Amino acid sequence: MGLQLASIIITSIFTVCKDVKDCISLAADSIGLQKIPSFEVAMHDHTDWIKATQELFRPVEVSDGLWVVPEWTTPPDLQATNIILNPGLAFGTGEHPTTKLCLLLLRDLIRGGELFLDYGTGSGVLAIAALKFGAAFSVGFDIDPQAITSAQYNATLNNIGHEKLLLNLVPGKGILPSADFSSSMDIGQTTYEAEVLNKRGKYDIVVANILLNPLLELADQIVSYAKPGATVALSGIISEQIPRILERYSQYLDNITVSKMDDWACISGLKK
Repeated sequence: MGLQLASIIITSIFTVCKDVKDCISLAADSIGLQKIPSFEVAMHDHTDWIKATQELFRPVEVSDGLWVVPEWTTPPDLQATNIILNPGLAFGTGEHPTTKLCLLLLRDLIRGGELFLDYGTGSGVLAIAALKFGAAFSVGFDIDPQAITSAQYNATLNNIGHEKLLLNLVPGKGILPSADFSSSMDIGQTTYEAEVLNKRGKYDIVVANILLNPLLELADQIVSYAKPGATVALSGIISEQIPRILERYSQYLDNITVSKMDDWACISGLKK
C-alpha cells in the first residue's frame, strides 16, 4: 500500500487592498516553506464574513473562573474573571491554544502591581487579562493599526482606561517594535507615555505570542524590555519548533519551562 499524504487547506481573509501573493509569501517564509503554496482568490462581501465570524465566537472557559466572552453575549458566570472581547480583525479570542497557554501563565504569575508588556498585542486580550489579574499597568505593541483599534475598543469594553493600558503602533513591514519609538509616537502622546513606551529593562513580565521567525529575529529586542529576573514568555509556535526557540533564547533566559496544548507551545524563562 502506498503512503497517502494528507492535504491541508487554509482559508484566510484579506482586505481588497492587500497583495495576497505577498502575504502568502511572508506566511510561507515564517514557517520555513521553500515555495509558495498554490492558492485561489475569491471576492466576497466583507459584512457577511464579519457577521459569520462573530456568530462562531462563543464564550470560552479558559479555566475555572476565567472566561473570554464576546461583547454580544452575556457572561455565563458573572462572578468569574470575564474578559469581554470583540476581536474584529485582530488575533486573540481566547479559543486558540497559544492564547490559552499565555492566559494560564499570566494567571499563575501575576501577584499584583506588575508592569506588563504584550509584544504583539492583537485584540489586546493578554494586556487586558494581565490588568484583571492584578497587574498595575499594561503596554501593548502591534504592527497592525486594526489590531490597535481593536485593542483600544476592547479596553473600553472592560472599563480599562488610558491610565492603565497604553497601546502603540509601530510602523514598518514585517517587523515589530524597534529601539526607536520616536517615529511611531502619536502627535498627542504625552511625555509620560513616551517614557513608559521606551522603558527597557523595566517590565516584570513580557509576553510575545507571535510567530516563529519574528521570535527568532527579534529575540534581543523582546528580552531587552524585561528587567533582570523577570519572566519572558514566548508563544505562537508548534511543538516541533521548540528546539529552535530554546537554542535562540537560552543565552538570555534561565529556568526555562515549556507548556503544551494541542501541539502548540508556550516557553517561559527568567531573564538572566
